[in-house]
Amino acid sequence: MRVPLSWLREYVDVAPDATAEDVFAALVSVGFEEEEIHRFEISGPVVVGKVLSFDAEPQSNGKTIRWCQVDVCEAEPRGIVCGAGNFAVGDKVVVTLPGAVLPGPFPIAARKTYGHVSDGMIASARELGLGDEHDGILVLSSLGIDAPVGTDAIELLGLDDVAVEINVTPDRGYAFSIRGVAREYAHATGADFRDPAEHEWSEVEPGTGFAIAVDAEPLRENPAVQEFVVRVVRDVDPSRPTPPWMVARLSLAGIRSLGVLIDITNYVMLELGNPIHGYDLDKLSGGITVRRAQHGETMKTLDGQERTLHVEDLLITDDSGPIGLAGVMGGGTTEMGAQTRNVLIEAAIFDPISIARSARRHKLPSEASKRFERGVDPLVPFVAARRVADLMVELAGGSIDEVGGALFSDVSIDGIELPAEFVPDLIGVDYTDEEIVDALEMIGAEVTETSDGWQIIPPSWRPDLTDKWTLAEEVARIHGLDRIPAVLPTPPSGRGLTALQQGRRRVSNALAAAGLVETPAFPFTTEAHNDLHGSASGEHLPSIKLANPLDGQAPFLRRSLIPGLLQIAHRNIARGLTDLAIFETGVVFLPEPGVAYGTAEVPPLGERPSDEKLAELNDSIPPQPRYVAALFTGNVTERQPGRPAEAFGLSEALDAVRVIAVAAGVEIDVAQGHRAALHPGRTGVLSVDGTEVGYVGELHPSVAADADLPGRGVVLELDLDSILSQAGSRVVAASLSTYPAATQDVSLVVPSAVTAGELRAALVEGAGELLESLRLVDDYRGEGVPDGSKSLTFALRFRAEDRTLTAAEATEAKLAGVTVATERFGATLRE
Repeated sequence: MRVPLSWLREYVDVAPDATAEDVFAALVSVGFEEEEIHRFEISGPVVVGKVLSFDAEPQSNGKTIRWCQVDVCEAEPRGIVCGAGNFAVGDKVVVTLPGAVLPGPFPIAARKTYGHVSDGMIASARELGLGDEHDGILVLSSLGIDAPVGTDAIELLGLDDVAVEINVTPDRGYAFSIRGVAREYAHATGADFRDPAEHEWSEVEPGTGFAIAVDAEPLRENPAVQEFVVRVVRDVDPSRPTPPWMVARLSLAGIRSLGVLIDITNYVMLELGNPIHGYDLDKLSGGITVRRAQHGETMKTLDGQERTLHVEDLLITDDSGPIGLAGVMGGGTTEMGAQTRNVLIEAAIFDPISIARSARRHKLPSEASKRFERGVDPLVPFVAARRVADLMVELAGGSIDEVGGALFSDVSIDGIELPAEFVPDLIGVDYTDEEIVDALEMIGAEVTETSDGWQIIPPSWRPDLTDKWTLAEEVARIHGLDRIPAVLPTPPSGRGLTALQQGRRRVSNALAAAGLVETPAFPFTTEAHNDLHGSASGEHLPSIKLANPLDGQAPFLRRSLIPGLLQIAHRNIARGLTDLAIFETGVVFLPEPGVAYGTAEVPPLGERPSDEKLAELNDSIPPQPRYVAALFTGNVTERQPGRPAEAFGLSEALDAVRVIAVAAGVEIDVAQGHRAALHPGRTGVLSVDGTEVGYVGELHPSVAADADLPGRGVVLELDLDSILSQAGSRVVAASLSTYPAATQDVSLVVPSAVTAGELRAALVEGAGELLESLRLVDDYRGEGVPDGSKSLTFALRFRAEDRTLTAAEATEAKLAGVTVATERFGATLRE
């Protein structure tokens, strides 16, 4: 909301020397956020001048200029070249003298043009920032102004005004008006406030005779029209200029001048906070009916758009059909224009929810809808309609007709019980009873003392005050939020992160330290991606579909982290980042077949659910384990002189698996496996103590191509919660032995169907406790190895904790492992 200070001063006593910054400070103290300060970007000298004479001089380009002599209250007239022809000798105009700066910025200087030295410029309304009119210069008599020559035109036209812009939160719609901001300034400073909406009923009563009706049947259960008042003003002159002071205030408030009749309705909307609409009375057919739209009905709004209406849209109609989208925008068929002579003024109160939905449905936000959807004071429409009528009489030469009409009912506001000790206990400040009462009466509430506190009736313009908590907030706001102490809570001893939380952090930190980048993704995906990545074989499994998804193309909760990583990779590759090693830890959603989720009834707000209710709510939520996944694509090392680029492969993914295993404190085994989205023969199943916990492998070429990966993509995904639960509550660091290790290699020939993981497990089982580590170093298939077989070479490391091993002891342990491999797979030592 932009608030011109000259306008603010009409309704609250702002100190004459108060700056915009001072007003900001006062409004911030009562809970508003400052945005910026708005000024007319103009500086003098800009004065009133009188045209003494001019010579019309046709030019070779077909244009005629005037060489003018203009009196600006100096010793000699100034010679000024002007291209406009809408003024006469004796007219008073606005003259910008050398040294002035107009909006743009456009500095003014004496310059030679058309054979003359133009010693200044005669300005148009647009050049001064007063509107879009640029067909001719601004003649002051057309505005009803007759100021002495030499008068400062900046002050005369209100161009020295300044506006402060504040951010108004959705619960404080009353502050979308000068009236509301002036009241808040009075709260902050103690200055006297003069309410522009304070009038006797006899002054604002609209009259009778104009037919108004509400189509009651569809509005019976949820009345969308709370008040509707109309007045008639006849014999207006729409050609009259809008006074400069009004144009200046509207401009500073962010609204451009559109003619005196429309300017008046916008002015009163900003002043009182009640949107107003004016109709050309002669274009109306019969009376006005407020109703819901019919299926397939259309109307053209003031922006020239033909709109197909929804059955929930609230309409203003006459006998010809829709003439306005209620609370949002008027219709084009009855708009006020240059031919308007009689005006019907409408002021109303509409249901906030209905207006908000219509504005969003038609993508048509407006100044009116912004106010209606936040709530408008129900006591203001009669005052606003009369204010518009009075201004049309004053500024457009009209006369108020006795014809009018209104639909309204008594405004009833429920009282709120406020216990005496509630506010101090909630806010943590020892407010006295007098401070609490003063604060609530200051905001306009009626306070009645009761046996244990007060009954509070909020003011009509504060629909946000609905309970004792919102009243307590008002007391804190009025008396200063700086009075609320900043006290850090003392955490109970012996608490901190759980073992599971610590484990998750260790895994994330370890992957980041290993060079991977953490990239959280949205948990939404498609059903096809869930079937492809969220199951071992690609079969259809149940997924959770959102009732109101952010993206209609991805309405399902993910069963895997891989689709999100593929989307992130795609986005980065499209921006030229082709070498990626990324990971995410996050929850996946794994509903069980045949179970209905989300059916438990949620208890009302403010009511603590019982243990049984909490258990019921938890049972209505699908299992949400936390997974960890990583994706590698592009090159692990770039091309360098004498060395080609090296692409990411399974080895980097397996290294990441080892990093996760070490951080989690478990040992993860790898075995040949199958996964729907992965390349056959290049997929590994990951397990801990025989329990499958995830997979690793190369993406199937078709999946990589669908994701627009530049080459191969390698992924891994593990059930992090399962891994950490098997690791126990503590990770114990390995002890460092002071005895040397004994290393040996072994090459075994086994059938090709035997996996390296199976053979490795047999060697580990047979070698016993002396085996410290074992890793595969070679997989050979060729000359010297029978067809259908392969030779796998392992490097073994042996160590004892209490002595130096002999070569014989190491060999014995190795051969024990070979024996188990021979018994299980028919393995033979390769010669």
